[in-house]
Amino acid sequence: MAHLRAREGGEPVTTVVELFFDLVYVFAVTQLSHLLIGGLSWAGAGRTAFLLLVVWWAWIYTTWMVNWFDPGSAPVRVVLIFVALASLLMAAALPGAFGHDAALFAGAYVVLQVGRNVAGTLLLARDHALRVVFERIVVWSGAAGALWIAGAFLAGDARLLLWAPALVVELVAPLVGYRTPGRGVSRTGDYTIDGGQFAERCQAFVIIALGESIIITGATAAHAGLTFEVVVSLGVAFFVSSGLWWLYFGEVAEHCRRDMASSEDPGRLARDAYTYLHLPIIAGVIVTAVGDELLLARPGHPLTSAGAMAVLGGPALFLLGDRSSACA
Repeated sequence: MAHLRAREGGEPVTTVVELFFDLVYVFAVTQLSHLLIGGLSWAGAGRTAFLLLVVWWAWIYTTWMVNWFDPGSAPVRVVLIFVALASLLMAAALPGAFGHDAALFAGAYVVLQVGRNVAGTLLLARDHALRVVFERIVVWSGAAGALWIAGAFLAGDARLLLWAPALVVELVAPLVGYRTPGRGVSRTGDYTIDGGQFAERCQAFVIIALGESIIITGATAAHAGLTFEVVVSLGVAFFVSSGLWWLYFGEVAEHCRRDMASSEDPGRLARDAYTYLHLPIIAGVIVTAVGDELLLARPGHPLTSAGAMAVLGGPALFLLGDRSSACA
């Protein structure tokens, strides 16, 4: 079909429109970091973790779609641009998601999720094998979307009464194969993805998170004043980020990419090792950046218990994800 990627068996190629789309998520990750720093408590960490799941789910589902569809096709490119706009609105609303920006946050998220899935369905011929997969996904995203929109009309943390079930619906959907009455169930073997390209795209999000950590530590150091203590702390923070990069890209990334490219069921690996098990990696980078910022803001001063947990917990989360997401 004209709108689908060609499967020629060459090296995976990430297009410029995909990189343009990723720029929005640099902003989204920055918003999450600032949100955690501004509310360094169990409640604040819980809200940030919840919103990280939402941000990741929006990005990873678009990655699945663009693995199938060719961004060189004008209709696909238009869909990506509108999804990027909805993602930008969602990211802008993240700090007020549990406050005055709840309607914008939920509305933008539902529009990008449901709208992208509907667009994917319409771009496929009725007899194409992927058409029924997208039809099932539309049903599940629509059901979750109703809960997201209804939850926006509640107040404060009461929104979680509907938003938590909405997120559970979305998280469970791939595990049960989007089982839909009258439309059957999807198997991972039905997804026919390009494993190498999918792995490369997910590696790009790790780079987004690492890049954001460098931005936030550099900006904090400049704001604090480049004293000897701050410069030394900045160097330590940079080496921590470099260590995370080395751990991931020096072993796990290339190993998984090869496994994905040669797997007989790359859809299963894409679901398990990337869609789910990369989340602790992203969370670890974000929490590590928060810990680095706390150290840079007041070098030489003792950390609070919450700050110490960020400094130690970030790398621990990263290592947990790094080990558990190994494809083999």
